[in-house]
Amino acid sequence: MAPTKRDHYEVLGVSRQATPEEIKSAYRKSALQHHPDRNPGDKKAEEKFKEATEAYQVLSDADKRQRYDRYGHAGVDGGSAQEGFTGAGFSDVFEDIFEDFFGGSSAGRRNRAQRGADLRTDVTLEFMEAALGIERDVPVRREEVCGSCKGEGAKPGTASRKCATCQGAGQVLASSGFFSVARTCPRCHGQGTFIDDPCADCRGAGRVAVSRKIHLKIPAGVDDGMRLRLSGEGEAGHRGGPRGDLYVDLRVKPHEIFKREGDTLIVEMPIGLVQAALGCEVQVPTLAGTASLKVPAGTQHGRSFRLKGKGLPSPSGKGIGDEEVRILIETPAHLNEKQKDLLRQFAASGQDKVQPGATGFMDKVRELFSKA
Repeated sequence: MAPTKRDHYEVLGVSRQATPEEIKSAYRKSALQHHPDRNPGDKKAEEKFKEATEAYQVLSDADKRQRYDRYGHAGVDGGSAQEGFTGAGFSDVFEDIFEDFFGGSSAGRRNRAQRGADLRTDVTLEFMEAALGIERDVPVRREEVCGSCKGEGAKPGTASRKCATCQGAGQVLASSGFFSVARTCPRCHGQGTFIDDPCADCRGAGRVAVSRKIHLKIPAGVDDGMRLRLSGEGEAGHRGGPRGDLYVDLRVKPHEIFKREGDTLIVEMPIGLVQAALGCEVQVPTLAGTASLKVPAGTQHGRSFRLKGKGLPSPSGKGIGDEEVRILIETPAHLNEKQKDLLRQFAASGQDKVQPGATGFMDKVRELFSKA
């Protein structure tokens, strides 16, 4: 008595409402896990691979899936997993699987138009350049379509010829495990053609390495570690494929006065002890020059003030941040005897709470230890 077949959805581990993309992904995962070439001599793995392949052969075909959903296995029996290997729904997923197994380009892919490679470069900016924005020419060396042969690889006036081994397909059938698969043609390496008289400039490659200056517009407000993408400024594609992109990673040098937290500009403003006690007006550096700030009497060390709209612009153009001014009170380090005597008189006058924050802290310490 023949063993009962498992439900195809159960085999692939998907629901009956699974999309074609979910079914394809589930089959690819199972096929990679149980493929005979990864499990030589393992009959159980081979059976699971066949079972998954049969399930995918049914569920990847809209008509077969409809019959299976209505009648079960009886609606699609008569075919086999082997028949599914040549079905239209299998070509893409098999190419993905065999590329993972054997490495490199899968069968025939080299014979298609391919997108050019992406490129990456670093650009270092001064803090003010990043804050205000700048335009700069960036040197890039990249592969571009050969101007002599227009990317064909053959000497101008000549043409390539069809590969006799694969008849221009770029792939040949090869045995892998218990069935045959399409592999890259070993003679033309998947190109499908041969060039008897290659172009002298590109030596048959169809592309040449060229140094270019790419004009880069860096928006105001960019930060260290940000990346810009220049679409279509990467390497030229193969066989008429689109160009890749150029990615620019930004490095911003620190500034001796300014710091940043997001779009907030940070400035530490030193003032004297007397200025903090009596109040004063100071000129604060900003990205656009200086701005006036009134410091009220009794200002403590570390207090912050905000200057609205004086911060960093958003690189996307969505508003401008604020500038935060942090007050640093400088204690005079070199006093003459007269200055010292005046401070002693001030302390003796009974106004010794010149650091109320510190006094409050010591009161809390005494209270803590008195409860111990």
